[in-house]
Amino acid sequence: MLGLWGQRLPAAWVLLLLPLLPLRLPAAPAPHRASYKPVIVVHGLFDSSYSFRHLLEYINETHPGTVVTVLDLFDGRESLRPLWEQVQGFREAVVPIMAKAPQGVHLICYSQGGLVCRALLSVMDDHNVDSFISLSSPQMGQYGDTDYLKWLFPTSMRSNLYRICYSPWGQEFSICNYWHDPHHDDLYLNASSFLALINGERDHPNATEWRKNFLRVGHLVLIGGPDDGVITPWQSR
Repeated sequence: MLGLWGQRLPAAWVLLLLPLLPLRLPAAPAPHRASYKPVIVVHGLFDSSYSFRHLLEYINETHPGTVVTVLDLFDGRESLRPLWEQVQGFREAVVPIMAKAPQGVHLICYSQGGLVCRALLSVMDDHNVDSFISLSSPQMGQYGDTDYLKWLFPTSMRSNLYRICYSPWGQEFSICNYWHDPHHDDLYLNASSFLALINGERDHPNATEWRKNFLRVGHLVLIGGPDDGVITPWQSR
């Protein structure tokens, strides 16, 4: 199932992302300059660290010495696990990396991984992320018929998927954690255990703290376009 989602990255989005990296990393090393800030990469739905081998090679070639960590967690079908569970797992993985980089880190997060990263930056009051690059991520939710949805829910179409996603059972699937049906907004606000919270669309005791934590980010880059073919509507990115 990697092909349904992960194939998008090497073909087009890496080419779009590559010119941005020099903006966040110095163009040429100098003997007296401190080492580059570490880069942490979080993959998307049905992906794995292998999907980012070309990006890893590019960073190593253009900025030698940069420590790049492509987190190998919740790969393949495990990426369907509830997003809050994934947030906790990725949090445990990034804490020691950040602890070794007092100057800060760069965070590149692809597709569903962009939502995981945004939640991470909201709940962590001690993160030191200098740059957060959200690459083709459904930051405002997903609402569209795509191949991977037809595979996950073969008997449900976009118009009635809310019946599954806005149930306690449905919220056990990551895609349902950010399924945003504009025709059933009340159900979304009441049932969403993830997106409605990190978007601040539903009041909760941690809203102010999460907003403060997120604003610790030095730079925010959101990348998306109309030719994606998966994230619907594409403006969600």
